[in-house]
Amino acid sequence: MIRALMFAPLLFLLVLFALSNPQPVHLGIWPTDLAVDIPLSIALMLSGAVAFVLGAILLWLSVVGSRLRARRAEHAIRLLEAQVRDLKARLEASEPKQPSQIVTTPGKSVTTVG
Repeated sequence: MIRALMFAPLLFLLVLFALSNPQPVHLGIWPTDLAVDIPLSIALMLSGAVAFVLGAILLWLSVVGSRLRARRAEHAIRLLEAQVRDLKARLEASEPKQPSQIVTTPGKSVTTVG
């Protein structure tokens, strides 16, 4: 609903723009004889749409490298965390369990250390 409320004024402005610029423009492609006569508003909106799509493609291409590096870093982190867990397990398995030691001091109570 909020999107529709935000989109409605933009759509209204586009319709007003199209209605106020009906004069035809002659568009041609230079090395060929291809040419077309279309309303000015349509030509401007099409050029804006093409520029938007080209900008989106350029942005997507620039972000692809960052996403790939992030994916590789996440994979490396998972491998390193697994290595840390493995090393901790090995360390706990290799440490001998020390029995509790009883320390007595003259005039004091019995203390257990360990």
